[in-house]
Amino acid sequence: MTDLPTISVIVVSRHRAEALRRAVLALGQSDHPRLELVVVADPGALAGLPAPTRAAAKTVAFDEANISAARNLGIAQAAGEIIAFLDDDAVPEPTWASRLAAAFHAPQVVAATGFVRGRNGFSFQWQASEIDQLGRDHPLEVTGPALLAARAGRAVKTQGTNCAFRAHDLRAVGGFDPAYRFYLDEADLNLRMAGRGLTAVLPLAQVHHGFAASARRRADRVPLSLHEIGASSMVFLRRHAPERLWAEGLEHLRGEQRRRALRLMVEGRIEPRGVERLLASLEAGLTEGGARPLPDLPPLPPTQGAFQPLPGTGPRPSRILAGRSWQRSWLEAEARAATAAGAIATVIRLSPSALRHRMRFHPEGWWEQSGGLFGASDRSDPAFRWWRFADRITREVSVWAKLRPE
Repeated sequence: MTDLPTISVIVVSRHRAEALRRAVLALGQSDHPRLELVVVADPGALAGLPAPTRAAAKTVAFDEANISAARNLGIAQAAGEIIAFLDDDAVPEPTWASRLAAAFHAPQVVAATGFVRGRNGFSFQWQASEIDQLGRDHPLEVTGPALLAARAGRAVKTQGTNCAFRAHDLRAVGGFDPAYRFYLDEADLNLRMAGRGLTAVLPLAQVHHGFAASARRRADRVPLSLHEIGASSMVFLRRHAPERLWAEGLEHLRGEQRRRALRLMVEGRIEPRGVERLLASLEAGLTEGGARPLPDLPPLPPTQGAFQPLPGTGPRPSRILAGRSWQRSWLEAEARAATAAGAIATVIRLSPSALRHRMRFHPEGWWEQSGGLFGASDRSDPAFRWWRFADRITREVSVWAKLRPE
C-alpha cells in the first residue's frame, strides 16, 4: 500500500460543526498511509475540531455560501498527487481513499468516483451515471471497477461527496467554477475534464451520506428554497449547451422540480402554498443565473506548501462484533476498546423483531448496525424473513467484510 499516490482529501463545511467532526474522525481511520486532510470551514466549525486534528490538518477559514470557491481554496493548499472531496455530512468507508487513489496507477485516469449509500447505511443513494450538456443524469450499469470515457455531449459523472481527480488535471482546467455556489458544480467540472482522460468508477469506494440540514433544506431533505438549483442550472446551460437547446433543458428542470414539490405536498411534508413558494424560488434563481458573470477559468497554480500527512492513517486490523440487543453495553465497551487499540470496529446488534436495519458511524469512532433479527437491511429484502441468529450474522458480516480492511 506504500506505492499508492499521495492523496489530499478536502472537506468543506459551513455551520455544521458536529457533522464535520464526525467526517474528520472517520477519515482518520483511512487505510491510506499517505493522506492529507484539508478542511475549509467557518471559524466556529474549525474551532470545534479536536486540537490534535487542527494541528495535523491544513485548515482554511471561509464563511460564504459558495462551495466551489471553498473547494478552490482547499485546492490551493492541497499537496497530494490526487485531490479528493468529501462532504461534511458524509463518512467514508475505511478503504475509500485507498481504492480511489489506486485507480490513478493507470496513467490515462484523470478522475475517479465510487458509490454512495444513503442515510440508512444500506440503500444506495447514487451509483453511476453520465451527465449531459443540459444537466440531466443518465444512469450507467456498473457492477465492478470500470474505466469509462466521455461520449459526445456527455461526461461520466463524479458525485460531489465521493470523487477524486489527478491534481495536475484538476488545476489545468481551473478547478471549480465559482458561478456554481451549490448544485451542478462537479457536473460542470466533469464536462470540462471530459477530453483529458478516463474516469474510474469504483463500486467499493463507498461513502455514507446523511443529507444534514442546511440553509437550503431541512433535516428530512425537504427543500427550503430552489433558488440556487435554478441559478446553477441556468449557468450550466449557458456554459455547456447551445442556446437552441435551453428551452428543452428548462422544461426538464421545471417538470422535475414541480413533480418533486407536488410529491412532498401529497406526502404531507409541505403545505399546498409551499409548492408555489418553491417554484417561485426556482424561477427567481433562473433569472439570477442568467445574469451571473461567466469569466474564463485560468489554470490554478500549484500549491507552494509541503504534503502534510495525517498521523495515524494506514493499514490496521478490522474487528466485527456481533450480539443481541440486550448486550449493547458489552458490545459498546468492546468496540470502544478495539477502536482505542487502533482497529476498525464494526458492531452488529440485533433485536428479536422485524425492525429495518440501519448502519451508522458512531460519534466515538466505530461502525454500528442495528435492527431486527427478522427485519430487512437491503431494500430488496422482504419486510419479514425468518432467520437463525448465527445465519443472519454470517450474512451481515459478509456484506461489511468487503468494505473493511483485510
